[in-house]
Parts: sequence; structure tokens; C-alpha cells
Amino acid sequence: MSRHVPGIQAEGISFSYQGRTRALEGLDFAAAPGEFAGLVGPNGSGKTTLLKVLLRLLAPQAGTVRLGGRDIREFRDADLYQQIGMVFQNPNDQLWAPTVEEDVAFGPRNLGLPAGEVQARVEEALAVTDAAHLARRPIHHLSFGEQKRVCVAGVLAMRPSVLLLDEPTSGLDPDCERHMVELLLRLNRRQGITIVLATHSVDLLPILATRLYVLSQGRVLKEGGLPEILGDPDLVARAGLRLPLVAQLFQALKTGDGLPVGRLPLTVGEARLQLMEMLSNGVKPALTEGRRP
Repeated sequence: MSRHVPGIQAEGISFSYQGRTRALEGLDFAAAPGEFAGLVGPNGSGKTTLLKVLLRLLAPQAGTVRLGGRDIREFRDADLYQQIGMVFQNPNDQLWAPTVEEDVAFGPRNLGLPAGEVQARVEEALAVTDAAHLARRPIHHLSFGEQKRVCVAGVLAMRPSVLLLDEPTSGLDPDCERHMVELLLRLNRRQGITIVLATHSVDLLPILATRLYVLSQGRVLKEGGLPEILGDPDLVARAGLRLPLVAQLFQALKTGDGLPVGRLPLTVGEARLQLMEMLSNGVKPALTEGRRP
């Protein structure tokens, strides 16, 4: 589905909403081809604003965004939105057609493609998102999780190489969240789509992202690998975030029980390996009477 083009890059981006303080201040960002980059930070840190700048929905007062090395201001709308698409946090900001099939067909149809090509793209996008059975369903009859998947399908029907997502798992129940995570992994790992994800979910990022940008007050506080950032309690606290739950457990074992914990694990798999290594080395918690739970 994805066509190979280089990734996306932003240099020196500054943006202010009218009558408000700056949302972005001299921000640099880059996602290489096929990369899964995460954006984290507290509310108001600039995550959603950056996504909109990358998509050219907002024009920065300073700085440049390049897609495949080319300034996005040089693209015609039809050309740009075949290469980059965005899934918004609220499906109501994206879904508008009477039925799922019509909504997913909107983008390809407006490219002037033949009816057969439009239909092929709709079927392909719905199949990839496990939503083929929803094709004839009215939009207002969908669950929230189904709406999220249809939003992704509508973007995929344009066959982009870069996908921007704003809190894609927000409001989903555990089963729908699992399906969304599996979908994003397939799109990135198997199809090579470059993904930029803005989220508060520090527990999901180690499963999905390969690199992380921590935003604070419109600037990049830190950029790097997941262990370097989410495994650093001091940095996480300064960013107004929290450690992933698995990392919190091991931090408690380190500080409260004195266990020789090395790098904080970020996933259950990493935690399992570290625990097995500890046990094989004869390391056990020093249980004391009256220890707090």
C-alpha cells in the first residue's frame, strides 16, 4: 500500500495562535523513512500543534517542513495528501459521510480516480484495518473503536507514506486498544509507513515507537531512544510524565528493596528477562517483617 518516499523533517518551527503565547518555539523534528516516532509531553506542550504544522493545516511563523527533502509549501494539496495523512483524536473531526464506504471513498474520489480504482482502494483500506464488515454501516451506528479504525482507513485509502496520529488509543477499551496497536505495528513494521504518534500513553510507546521526542512548552526537552528517555526517572519527572508501569515496579524494587536493578525495563518482556537473570544469579528481595505493601 505504501509508496517509498523519504521521511519528514521540521526545522526551526515556531507557531503562535492568535492572541496566545507561542505553542512552538524553534522546534526541530525528524522521522526517517519507515520510522515510528513518538511525541510525548503534558497538555499544552505542542504535540497536536506540531502534527498540524507537519500536515500543513497550520502555517508556522518561522521554520520549514520538508517531506522527502522537499518544502511542503511547494506541494499541491492533491499531491501532498497522497503522501501524508493524519488521524485526529476525535473521530467527529474526521468522519462526515453517511456510510463507512462513502467516507473512505471521499479522498480517492476527489483525486479524480476511476470508479474501479476508488472501489479497490476502499476495499483495501477497510481490509487492512479489519473493517470490511462495516462498509455499508452508517457512521452514527459505529462504536467509538470502530470509528477510530474507519478514520485510519480513510487516510490509508490515499496510500500515504507518512501517517500522523493524535492520541489514537484515547478512549478505547482494552480490546479495541489492542487491535489499534496491532494495526499500527503492521502498518509500520510490515508496510514501511512512517508513523508519528502523539500520545500520553507511556505504557504503549515502548511497544510501538523506535524513537521519542519529549516536548515541553513548545520546545524539544529531549530526543532519543526509548530506554534513554522513559528509563530516566528524573527526566520523566521534569517532563511532567510518569514512568511506564513496569518501570515503576522495578524502580520500587531498586529504591525500596535494594535489588540490583540495572536499566529499567519498559515492557513486560524486558522485565521477565531481567527477573530471570536476577533469579539465576541468586538475587532475591530482602523480605522484612512489617514491610509496607
